[in-house]
Amino acid sequence: MTIQELVEQIHKKKSFLCIGLDVDLNKIPKHVLETEDPIFEFNKAIIDATHHLAVAYKPNTAFYEAYGIKGWKSLEKTIQYLNTNYPEVFTIADAKRGDIGNTSTMYAQAFFDDLEFDSVTVAPYMGKDSVEPFLAFKNKYTILLALTSNQGAFDFQTKEVEGEELYKQVIEVSKSYKNSENLMYVVGATKAEYLSDIRRIVPNSFLLVPGVGAQGGSLEEVCKYGLNDQVGLLINSSRGIIYASNSSDFAEAAAEKALELQKEMSKILG
Repeated sequence: MTIQELVEQIHKKKSFLCIGLDVDLNKIPKHVLETEDPIFEFNKAIIDATHHLAVAYKPNTAFYEAYGIKGWKSLEKTIQYLNTNYPEVFTIADAKRGDIGNTSTMYAQAFFDDLEFDSVTVAPYMGKDSVEPFLAFKNKYTILLALTSNQGAFDFQTKEVEGEELYKQVIEVSKSYKNSENLMYVVGATKAEYLSDIRRIVPNSFLLVPGVGAQGGSLEEVCKYGLNDQVGLLINSSRGIIYASNSSDFAEAAAEKALELQKEMSKILG
């Protein structure tokens, strides 16, 4: 998928919503647990109920890896279902990978070639040679962890190094990487006030913004500081949508929550 195709979907659906598929078997409805592949069946129902409201889906791979080979198969079936039935949707492997050289290349092949995701989240701590292997894939996107929504983000990301916060240096340096036009950045919604500075560094890049909803981030604040000419935002909500109900109406309840966000986004887009 190209950025232009993503932007077209945003304007067509009047939405820049990304739904996180973080499936916990302890939280999904009991009747779904009786199916052969409850993780996939849960995802399928959520996707079918919300695909017209979302432009992206983001499975967090930890929620699949935790269940071993069965969980990985569920992830594979989920991405195949999305690519087959809703190919216009942008897909994100929230894997937070990051290692040097050949290892990063293998990670990239796993998510881009084998599973056929459009993008993957990557940790930048090991620098250029941990990121550039991901950037080598055409029409695939690397979403760099820049400023995350967790409390521990203040341990390192906002610390000043030679007079400038570390997260700003990470973003600035990443612009020099080969194929950096394929970079996006993770910026937590709970750090909305930092978005103005980030936009000065990367005015045209897409930002993946988790933390709206269950973590307390404000959609209005994020858009105030983060929107650009191409919208440039993917707002992720996971728990607030997919666990809106744990009864037989879970998919319908998820669609209602997604619709609430889509309506807000539609007003912002004008």
